[in-house]
Amino acid sequence: MPTSTPFILTVKAVLFDAQNRCLLLRRSAANRHFAGCWEWPGGKLDPGEDFASGLHREVREEAGLEIELAALVGAMQYEMPATHVILLCLEAHPLGTAVRLSGEHDDFAWVPLEELGCYQFTPGVGDFMLDYAKRKRTTP
Repeated sequence: MPTSTPFILTVKAVLFDAQNRCLLLRRSAANRHFAGCWEWPGGKLDPGEDFASGLHREVREEAGLEIELAALVGAMQYEMPATHVILLCLEAHPLGTAVRLSGEHDDFAWVPLEELGCYQFTPGVGDFMLDYAKRKRTTP
């Protein structure tokens, strides 16, 4: 069924440290949506921006890290009040682990995949994150 609600593209990075823990960021009270929820670094693309450049920019802005992209993890879509969100998730290697948060987030944690279920995630995306963790743990 056609919709007049616009589609936007967002990107997220699954970053692993040397102990194979992934980086989670907690959304601060400054966010209009989902304050207090945990997520992987990333966000909306700027107009005309390709997804790789956008992911590099978002991770740099939100976590102060440079990254090297590795592989597509998956894609999903969900609805917000004013938009349909298309989300691409990619694994990436951080070039360093000294996280510097922006005002969008107020805490971070390096978390083993088996502990992701202990965190509150943004609605819709959390199920995707937990499914990814389950697939990743069972893949040799």
